[in-house]
Amino acid sequence: MDRLLGKAMPLGSVMIDIAGTQLTSVDKERLLDPLVAGVILFSRNFESVEQIMDLTTQIHQIRHPKLLIGVDHEGGRVQRFKTGFTRLPPMGAIGRYYQQQPDQALELAEKVGWVMATELLAAGIDFSFAPVVDLDYGDSRVIGDRAFDADPKVVGRLATQIMKGMHSAGMASVAKHFPGHGYIQADSHLEVAVDDRGLDALLQRDIQPFLTLIEKGVDAVMPAHVRYPKVDDRPAGFSKTWLGDVLRQKCHFDGAVISDDLSMHAAVEFGDAPTRVKSALEAGCDLVLLCNAPESVDEVLAKVEWQATPLSHSRLIRLHGHPHIKMKQLATNPIWQSYALAVSRFTEQDQQAALKL
Repeated sequence: MDRLLGKAMPLGSVMIDIAGTQLTSVDKERLLDPLVAGVILFSRNFESVEQIMDLTTQIHQIRHPKLLIGVDHEGGRVQRFKTGFTRLPPMGAIGRYYQQQPDQALELAEKVGWVMATELLAAGIDFSFAPVVDLDYGDSRVIGDRAFDADPKVVGRLATQIMKGMHSAGMASVAKHFPGHGYIQADSHLEVAVDDRGLDALLQRDIQPFLTLIEKGVDAVMPAHVRYPKVDDRPAGFSKTWLGDVLRQKCHFDGAVISDDLSMHAAVEFGDAPTRVKSALEAGCDLVLLCNAPESVDEVLAKVEWQATPLSHSRLIRLHGHPHIKMKQLATNPIWQSYALAVSRFTEQDQQAALKL
């Protein structure tokens, strides 16, 4: 197997996960499959900064062009790596700060995006699935304080600053969850999620932050595993109407479309794993996630045949990270020192305030 490492082959279209903190021979075999495009990492894959750097180096050395490495590292309750990384606030805390001091909040959001991206890039991660641009309607069990605000304009402004910080650090951005997951209570990880609003209502509110980020150059969009039956009976990530007619044509988005995890409950009812993967790709996804289901990964790699278009492949290539600062240089870098301190202080103050409630 090791003699195959560094093998030249184009990126595939499926992002998978691994079980532990090191690559096994089974992991390496899966990652050499032509259908695979990258790896999504979770908390279980992390022990220390040094360990995660070793792991990402191994993954990147397996193929050329190198496999993509992504992680959910938004801040708040969704931050996979903690020890050795700056603790990031939930986006809802930045939204509340915006109501008090908008200029300072916009500045903080850019610093959060830069710190998050700089640290992850230094550790060998290509991108974080961020920013979240769902609206906070107050009832969503899965979104909650992951959303900045209920006002589409505020969400667009703050998310733009997060993206600006990510871009200046050398990291691509991923806006999620199109066309909006904040309106409904259901958690699509665990249950079927349905939003009964029509396209006009979504265009007027929930889609507005996506349009803002598309205009500013967002690199990728992740569709929601939510059904909007007044538009299409299939969830957005399986829908040619949503991904083709609305996102590509109406919203003029030309970046990468990345599915949410196809192992989530709201996706599982749409067929076995190979069927789900093929349906998402045929609907217009450039990259699909298949997590926490190794048997399904093996089934997909054995049964699914898919040849990505050159355009789709180029969209994924643009998601590779371009780090400007090495991990060993962070501690002496004055910008990182200043930004990380500001972010850490804000996060600590927000946590203290939450304890008093």
